[in-house]
Amino acid sequence: MNTLNQEIAQLLQQTGIEKNDLSWTTQVVLILAILLISYLTTLVFRHLIMPAVRKITARTKATWDDYLFNDKMMTSFCRMIPPIIWYILLPFAFNDQSDYLLQILLKISLICLIITALMLIKCFLDSLYEISSEHEALKNRPLKGIYQMINLVAIGIGVILIISVLIDQNATAILTGLGASAAVLMLIFKDSILGLVAGVQLSANDMLRPGDWITMTKYGADGYVLEVSLTTVKVQNFDKTITTIPPYALVSDSFQNWRGMRESGGRRIKRSLYIDMTTVHFCTPEEVARFTEKGWMTAPTEGSEPPVNLHVFREYALKYISSHPDVNHDLMQMVRQLQPTTEGIPVEVYCFSNTPDWIPYETLQGELFDHLIAMVPEFGLHIFQRPAGTDFQPIEKTNVQS
Repeated sequence: MNTLNQEIAQLLQQTGIEKNDLSWTTQVVLILAILLISYLTTLVFRHLIMPAVRKITARTKATWDDYLFNDKMMTSFCRMIPPIIWYILLPFAFNDQSDYLLQILLKISLICLIITALMLIKCFLDSLYEISSEHEALKNRPLKGIYQMINLVAIGIGVILIISVLIDQNATAILTGLGASAAVLMLIFKDSILGLVAGVQLSANDMLRPGDWITMTKYGADGYVLEVSLTTVKVQNFDKTITTIPPYALVSDSFQNWRGMRESGGRRIKRSLYIDMTTVHFCTPEEVARFTEKGWMTAPTEGSEPPVNLHVFREYALKYISSHPDVNHDLMQMVRQLQPTTEGIPVEVYCFSNTPDWIPYETLQGELFDHLIAMVPEFGLHIFQRPAGTDFQPIEKTNVQS
């Protein structure tokens, strides 16, 4: 600062002004001139340089420069011009006797410069986030939390610099003093630190992306991921409510991600029909002839054991789902018999729809089982169903004569 004052004094002497003998009117005029210079410089930058930069970026084929030199970035940079000019030119307006006031104004200029620099860093990180959101390989990565952590670190450094300016101490000395209270800082910023670590793990292992459908019963989450930030993961449930989950909970606990189902192009159908065991039997000659005529089975060879009607039904169900146009035929298709239970024999239909969308999936599932339920009696089978009160006919009371 002394070197700068000496150079300014020599420059004023060359212009005929003694820096040590500045009157208050001259100081006011010089301060107004400095303010005018800063205003005019900002005006030139805003109305000449910014439009020129816009034209240059508009002509390039790349899109990244459109984000890095957008209006927010240029406006943030424009805000840094006045405090820089104030810090450089304010020593012109003060003599050595008013050095205390000059130091205060210079500190204010430095603080304004630090604050505007932090605003520029935030706009820069926002631009990087927009670029990564448009990039094919990065748009599905949860990078917002990382950008937020970088911004938080920048704010912490800015606060330390502002404190060092106010108390006239070196920033490294303040950092050394903060090192002793690192445990307290870690406790205060515990969630942010855990969120950063979890965000890196989620991104590195590709465990979660914005737009994924996840299910996490512990937190009542069942819907699509809206945002992955430093401290929360927002999930919009199917009832349109919003559930927030700490990022580290997704790493430490278990959750279900349905992205693989969507990427496979199909959605699984896995449902059973419970067949009454008492209706399972060997097919009679009449049933064999009818089933063969309708193409539900091939005619048995002479002397072979007659087929079982449940087997014929399973074969028919497999042919039906294999020929259905809305079933994904590139994925597994199966009709199998499960372990018999007290409620009948489960016949499970296992296949995939050709779309992961919910409404077409439910429509297909309904069509398949509507048809199979209606076809069960054609094979001499019955679906097991617990009897209801209406299934019992009223018993007429008879008078018993004694």
